[in-house]
Amino acid sequence: MTKFSDLNLNPKVLKAVAEAGYESPTPIQAGAIPPALEGKDVLGIAQTGTGKTASFTLPMISLLARGRARARMPRSLVLCPTRELAAQVAENFDAYTKHLKLTKALLIGGVSFKEQEAIIDKGVDVLIATPGRLLDHFERGKLILSDVKVMVVDEADRMLDMGFIPDIERIFGLTPFTRQTLFFSATMAPEIERITNTFLSAPVRIEVARQATASENIEQGVVMFKASRRDREGSEKRSVLRELIKQEGDACTNAIIFCNRKSDVDICAKSMKKYGLDAAPIHGDLDQSQRTKTLDAFRSGELRFLVASDVAARGLDIPDVTHVFNFDVPSHAEDYVHRIGRTGRAGRSGKTVMICVPRDEKNFEAIEKLLQKDIPRIEVPGQLKEKKPAARAKADDKPKQEPRKQEARNDEVQQDTPKPARNTNRKSSRGRGGRDSGSNVVGMGDHLPSFIALSFDERRAS
Repeated sequence: MTKFSDLNLNPKVLKAVAEAGYESPTPIQAGAIPPALEGKDVLGIAQTGTGKTASFTLPMISLLARGRARARMPRSLVLCPTRELAAQVAENFDAYTKHLKLTKALLIGGVSFKEQEAIIDKGVDVLIATPGRLLDHFERGKLILSDVKVMVVDEADRMLDMGFIPDIERIFGLTPFTRQTLFFSATMAPEIERITNTFLSAPVRIEVARQATASENIEQGVVMFKASRRDREGSEKRSVLRELIKQEGDACTNAIIFCNRKSDVDICAKSMKKYGLDAAPIHGDLDQSQRTKTLDAFRSGELRFLVASDVAARGLDIPDVTHVFNFDVPSHAEDYVHRIGRTGRAGRSGKTVMICVPRDEKNFEAIEKLLQKDIPRIEVPGQLKEKKPAARAKADDKPKQEPRKQEARNDEVQQDTPKPARNTNRKSSRGRGGRDSGSNVVGMGDHLPSFIALSFDERRAS
C-alpha cells in the first residue's frame, strides 16, 4: 500500500500529515500528488469526500516551501465556489503548513475589504478566494495576479452550476500562461471539458471513480409520497421528515436536511424546532458570521440538525455525519451525489433518505439514470401511510346513494300533489311573450270605451 512517505513530499509537510493522523493517501491523492510535484497540469475527477483538497494542498505547500511572496502578488491561487469550501481549504493549509513559514489570505464575501487588503499588502504565498470577491479586489487595484505560479480550480462543476464560468475564464486570462494548473471536479460537463482543453496544457487525467457515483458506504432510500391535498403538501412532507427521523432513533446522531429553496430551509428549520428537534438553517442569504456560528455548532455536536440549501452541499468537511435527508429532490441529478456525499466519509457508513412527490418524479428518474441503479423504496412511516384502495372505493360509494334517496322523495311528493288540468286552448293560455301565464286572459269588460265599438262611418259622421 502506498504511504504519504512514498510521495516525495516536503519532510515538514509529511510531519504535519502524520500529526493529523494520516498514513495512507486516498486513490485521488496517490494519483494527483506525484504529477503535481513534477509541475504538470492535473485534471482530477473524483466523487465528493475522497480527499480532493489534500490532493492539491500538499503538493502546493511542498512547491511553495522555498521563496517569498511580494506585496499584492500572491504566488498561488485557489478558486472555490462557496465561502464554506474556501474556509475548509484554508483550514487544510493551516494544518499542513504548521511547520513552514507560509502565509495565506482568504478572500470571501461577508468580511471587510480593509481587513483582507491589509493581509494582501503584506504579501501572501497562498490566496484562497471565491471568484466574485477576487475580481472585486482586482478591480480596486489591490491585487496583481502576474506572479501566480500554481492555480487551482476546486469543484469546477459547482462553479458551472453557480454561473462562475465567465469569471473563471477571465481570471485565467489574468494569470501567467506559464502557470501550473490543477483542476478538480466530481463530474465533467461539456462546458468544463471545453475549459480544460483551452486552459490546461497536456494535463495528467486522474479519474478514480465513475463520474457522479455515490459511495458504496451510503445506504440509500426514497419515500414516494403523495399529499392528501396540494395545499397541505408542505406540512405533510415535514411530518414525514419527522417520522423518518423518529424511525432512525438513536442511530441518527446528527443529520443534514437539504431543501431546494432558501424559503423552505427557513420554514423547515422553524418547524423542526417547534416540534422539539434541535435544528438551524444555513443558506446564502444569511450573514457570514451567522453561517460560521451555525457550522461551528454543528461540527462540535451542539447542534443536531443542519437544514441547508445547496450552498452547503459542497465543502462541508464533517467526517461523522450519520444521516442526510433530502427534503426535496434536487433539480440537477449531480447535486444528489454531492448532497449525500456529506455522509459516509472517510470510510464510515452513512444513510440517506429522500422524499419524492409526484411532480419531482422526472428529476428522480434522472438521478437513478445517473447512478445506473434503482434507489430502494421506503414505506411512508407511522400514521402517514396511504389508505387502501378498498377503503377509498367504499367512501366513494357513499355519496352516490344520496341522490337516489332524493329522487325517491321527489317522486313521492309528485304523487301526492294533484296535477293541474291541461289547458287545450293555447292562445288563451299564453300571454304577450308566448309563455304560459298560468291563468285565463282577462278582457276589458265594462271598461271598454264607447267610441271603440263604433264603426268607421259612424265615427266620421260624429
